[in-house]
Amino acid sequence: MNAQPSPSYQARLDARSGKLTSSTANLAPGHVQANLVILPKTLAADFLLFCQRNPKPCPLLAMSDPGDPAVPELGRDIDIRSDIPRYCVWRNGTLVDQPTDVKAIWRDDLVSFLIGCSFSFEEAMLDSGLPVRHVEQGCNVPMYRTAIATRAAGVFSGPLVVSMRPMKAAEAIRAIQVTSRFPSVHGAPVHFGDPALIGIADIGRPDYGDAVEIRAGEVPVFWACGVTPQAVVAAVRPDFCITHAPGHMLVTDLLNSRLAAF
Repeated sequence: MNAQPSPSYQARLDARSGKLTSSTANLAPGHVQANLVILPKTLAADFLLFCQRNPKPCPLLAMSDPGDPAVPELGRDIDIRSDIPRYCVWRNGTLVDQPTDVKAIWRDDLVSFLIGCSFSFEEAMLDSGLPVRHVEQGCNVPMYRTAIATRAAGVFSGPLVVSMRPMKAAEAIRAIQVTSRFPSVHGAPVHFGDPALIGIADIGRPDYGDAVEIRAGEVPVFWACGVTPQAVVAAVRPDFCITHAPGHMLVTDLLNSRLAAF
């Protein structure tokens, strides 16, 4: 009898078949999830440097060879063209499509970048008894473009995007301690408290994802987010780019526990 696929591989198979098209938040607990950026080879060196200069929003987990849809260091039988629930296709910086696979537009010169995702450190937060409101409410994490500039590299520059989780002040201090252990999935928060100080005008209207309830006595806590490259793509306007749809990640076979720095 064939063994059942692991939860991470099953998530990829479900995305590949079209069965899974929703956010991957809290899916396959214990497994690392990854943001995706796919660019032509001519832009790959610049984007690699951008990741190296901006490790908080863009902690690079893996990079493919040109034209190769496999990412063996992140899991068995990965096909990056179909194993994410939903993609964003960008042409000249404009979002033109959100398909569930990109095989029809795949090219031999495309290079895939897989970037760490805050969904990974949420497991440690939940284990520590910290609130993760979007998981509690069954929706996508709220994400915001900020007035904080990333460090430019080649053609790439643009605003930092952050994800937000509300909690009480004492919980925020604990969250800093917990997430500092995971630098390869964004690490500690970049800000907490007044959102206007980082250029967010309306906390109730995220630029990506869903709004969540902020209860009395809570403060918003902001982490650097792997959707930052999408804001950069919109600003820089490369001819062609593919990303994941916000909240729709690649579920890898890596374990979150292996990413803890201490």
